[in-house]
Amino acid sequence: MNNFDELWPGGPKYMQRPGVFKLGSDSVLLAAFTKLGRVKTVCDLGSGGGVLPILLEAYKPGIEITGIEINPAAVELSRENILINGMEEHISIINGDMREHRTLLEAGKYDLVISNPPYFPAGSGYESDTLPTARGEAECSLEDVCRAAAYAVRWGGCFAIVHRPERLSELCCTLSACGLEPKRLRMTQYKHGAAPNLVLMEARRGGKPGLLIEPPLIMTDEAGGESEEIRRIYRRGEN
Repeated sequence: MNNFDELWPGGPKYMQRPGVFKLGSDSVLLAAFTKLGRVKTVCDLGSGGGVLPILLEAYKPGIEITGIEINPAAVELSRENILINGMEEHISIINGDMREHRTLLEAGKYDLVISNPPYFPAGSGYESDTLPTARGEAECSLEDVCRAAAYAVRWGGCFAIVHRPERLSELCCTLSACGLEPKRLRMTQYKHGAAPNLVLMEARRGGKPGLLIEPPLIMTDEAGGESEEIRRIYRRGEN
């Protein structure tokens, strides 16, 4: 059975299906964190069911987006989601392994590369039995993702990624080693005073050293409900 969600009232529709990693807040927060400004071309590495391309297209209609996804079931679902939202003229999905980026993508073509990659190292015990490529790095490491991003993004272009706080040092080192200089960082927290639960990072190809650390994104208010910023991101209460 297909299950449709609206990403916000009256906004893009997203269909979920067994065998494809479920929609989570991390992708929604990454899309909101990303600056589209003068961006005309985007590549999504590990595009899953297509939520990031659909969100970015909704935020800035007309940009050209290419997604790469290794899971055929996810590719099928993402293409259906794209059709449901009438975005097929601007979003295309490649069924392939991002580690083969040199044969799949044109070097330096994209203004922006974006990724919600697997969070956990192979053998960490956090991999999903049913979706190992979505949660664990058995088939795609953090270095693989950063290398693919560095290849695909143009000089001066940006790579935006969401990851786990405990891997922040590794993330920064890996980005720098691949020629992507960390430039903007934001942590998310469930509530004031809580430890961060996600890291949102923007790096620039060929960027100069200098990292801007933005105020944390707090997900809940003092009463335990959604924070004002989360309500804005999800467009709660809009007519």
